[in-house]
Amino acid sequence: MASRQEEKARRRAERLEAERRAAAAARRRRLTVVAAAVCGVLAVVVVGVVLLSSGPGGGDAKATPVAGGPSVATAGLPGAQTGPAPWANGAADALQQRLRALGLPLLEAEGTVLHIHQHLDLFVAGRPVTVPAGIGIDPGQHFISPLHTHDTSGVLHVESPTQATFTLGQVFGVWGVPLTRARLGGLRTGGGRQLRAWVDGKPVDGDPGSIVLASHQELVVAYGTPAQMPKPVPAGYDFPPGE
Repeated sequence: MASRQEEKARRRAERLEAERRAAAAARRRRLTVVAAAVCGVLAVVVVGVVLLSSGPGGGDAKATPVAGGPSVATAGLPGAQTGPAPWANGAADALQQRLRALGLPLLEAEGTVLHIHQHLDLFVAGRPVTVPAGIGIDPGQHFISPLHTHDTSGVLHVESPTQATFTLGQVFGVWGVPLTRARLGGLRTGGGRQLRAWVDGKPVDGDPGSIVLASHQELVVAYGTPAQMPKPVPAGYDFPPGE
């Protein structure tokens, strides 16, 4: 009798253990399904954020207006152009000395470690001002700045042999055109005239020279009365393939 009771108890214990294992497996499956659902939701959120930040066409991420770079004392640079617009490219006027003062290298060829482009629209008294070709390029082709222009399209070239942070103030420093929150070349704010800047159509507060350069930005700098500010403000640029 005792052995039969022991056998029944053993079988009951085995059945209970099997039921416990089955319940545990079911719980694990439910947790797996929940985790997968949560991951799916997070993936959708992440993709949405990326798409929203990528700008039109889903290409290079569009930078938000950033004016957190270092200020550049462009007014005191050698060969500074302190007259009215338009301004020459400044390459023949103390370019080498300006680059050294800015802490920028004199390159034998364009750098390839950091290679990005921006577009600059410049307005004075409501009229566009040409950004000249050859900014940052020695006329004798002996050296080139990591910040330069090749033509009059307004496209800025950042071609550096090292990873670094560059600002719009450094571009104007290479150009030799003073740029501060209150000055553009020989033009100063006051008397109803102001100096404003935008990145991708969004206004930038503070010193426009401290705007940090990022890939495919549309940069706008305008000097004049409020009525002479660009309307609408350019918010994008159709960069050629490969730029």
